Amino acid sequence: MARKLLPLLLALAIAAPQSALADDASYCAELSALYRRYLGNTGERVLPDVTAAVAMDQCDKGNYAQGIPPLEKKLRDARFTLPKRS
Repeated sequence: MARKLLPLLLALAIAAPQSALADDASYCAELSALYRRYLGNTGERVLPDVTAAVAMDQCDKGNYAQGIPPLEKKLRDARFTLPKRS
């Protein structure tokens, strides 16, 4: 019985982090798109928001843990409702 469960458990352990990464990637992309669409080109700022630009760059590079929190904060501060994470 244990021999049959081991491959299944290994497959689940490998699939879970990949699924989480895919979820983080899509969530980060969605946050970036919201920021770009509604806050990126307001015309009010002379200088671009460096924090948001760095966060979106981190998302593009796959560093979701560094990209997601600043984008969430920028959107929350602008009174946006954040999208649900899948």
